[in-house]
Formats: sequence, C-alpha cells, structure tokens
Amino acid sequence: MEKIIEKKENNNFKSGIAVLVARPNVGKSTLLNKILGQKVAIATPLRQTTRKNLKGIYTDENSQIILIDTPGVHKPLNELGKYLSEQSKSALDDADLILFLVDATEVAGLGDNWIYENYLKDTKTPILLVLNKVDLIKDLNKRELNLFSYKKMFNSNVDSIKISAKTGRNVDDLIKKIKEYMPYGEKFYDEDMICDSNMREIAGEVIREKIILNTKDEVPHSVAVVVENYKEEENIDKISAKIIVNNESQKGILIGKNGVMLKNIGKASRLELEKMLEKKVYLELFVKVQKNWLKDKNAIKDFGYN
Repeated sequence: MEKIIEKKENNNFKSGIAVLVARPNVGKSTLLNKILGQKVAIATPLRQTTRKNLKGIYTDENSQIILIDTPGVHKPLNELGKYLSEQSKSALDDADLILFLVDATEVAGLGDNWIYENYLKDTKTPILLVLNKVDLIKDLNKRELNLFSYKKMFNSNVDSIKISAKTGRNVDDLIKKIKEYMPYGEKFYDEDMICDSNMREIAGEVIREKIILNTKDEVPHSVAVVVENYKEEENIDKISAKIIVNNESQKGILIGKNGVMLKNIGKASRLELEKMLEKKVYLELFVKVQKNWLKDKNAIKDFGYN
C-alpha cells in the first residue's frame, strides 16, 4: 500500500511498529482483532492457525500503530515450520516494540524459554511482556507467581501488563502503553485503513479458518488454501478456491459423506465473507491431494508461503 504523502501537522503525533510474538495458541490474533475493533485475523483454538505475518493498522487522533501478528513461534519440524519461524523472526527487524504475549494461566514453559533464547535475548528493541487470559485465572497469588516465572527469563526488569484479549480487559491500557514506546513521526497509512491484505488473501484465510473449526485436529496442519479466481462485480463477488491436503483420507474427511462437510465449510466461509464485504458472494471449493507438501519447498512457495 502507498504511504500517505501529506505530513501530519501535529508535532506530537506518534507512529511506529509493534510486533506480536508468542508461542502458538496464546491469543495474538484475538488480541489484534480486539485492538482494531473488527476481525482481520483468523483465530481458532488450534495451534499454527496464523501462517503469515499480518499487518493491522490502528489509528486515532494522535497516533498510528502498525501491529504485526506473526505465526506462533515454535521449533520448526518441517519446511512449513521453517517458513513460519522465519516469518516471525523477520518481523522483528523493523520493530519499535516487541509485544511478548504469554499465557497468564501457566508458568513459563519450554516454548516460552525457546522464544526468549532464540528471538528476544539479544535484541535491542524494547520488550513489553503481555500476560493474556487473566479472565481465566481467579487466584491472584498464582497469577503473580506465573508472572514472576516469565520475568525470571529476563536479566533486567521488563515492563509488563495483564490483559484479556477475549473480553477486552485492560486492552485500552495496553494501547496507551504501546503508544509510550512509539517514536514521533508521520502516518504510514491512510487513517481509514485497518489492514494491508487484499481480499483474495483474506478469502483464503477465512476458508482455512472454517476448515480448522469444522475438522478440528483431523486435517488443519496439513491443509492449504489457494484462491485461484476472484472476480468482483457490482452486486456479487465470485470466488473459486482450491483446498490442498496431504492424502486421500484427508480429502475424504474434508468432503464428508455426500459432500456435507465441504458444503458446511463453504456455507460458513461464504457467510463470513458476505458479512465482511456487505454484499453477496458466490463460492466454489475444490479439494486436491498433494502428498507431503509440508516438506516440499516448491509446493510451499506455490501455495503462497514465500
């Protein structure tokens, strides 16, 4: 997207980049959606939902915060895992602030320590420790002990805040705290923009979200979605998408008996997209088997992970 050319007259205007980093399924996408006030990132209870860096743009009268939602960080086990890890790491290069999101209901674990050792230990960028899911923990002593376990990873004091991305608790305070770290500068984007993804990309992610929610643990990590055609018309958008899986059994699960599963996924995706676009959507879905694509560098690139 083109950067805005006009300069902001207010010399107190702040503009900068905050990158969300966390192990899988801690709530980064949910937090991004809550800050922006509408859905731009898919969010499910399963790990590895986010596969690409997604840029959300929060703008108010005195600031513009570019929030980058990264894939959940974990030790990579295949080519897709390596891509996800590289996506998260590359986002840190230009950050003005790193939001290290952790689960307030648990003590720091191996995954959190791996992130600290491989991503945060040597960075010169300020880090804000964000304890999420505080709505799920009623024991205040346990919550403080959990917080202490995360702070122990850092040799020096680290700034922290407790929030609930799901309920919105303290999210306004989080925004205020993020602003404290942002440098003074001009807007990067027009104030009406909240996301830099195009609708072809968003449609693919919406379809993948509905696959994850409908099939649970049966196929999510082995599925990719490629939108092959996207045609915008005045009263309707026409979309054709291909769903790629690893084997025939996964194809059978996705199609379901008498095609019921694929119909359910298609209907849920269509309704979500119509809500986003505020217009009718015609959606066609096809399922294709491509064995071991998770380990194939070329396939990963073909499916948009590059």
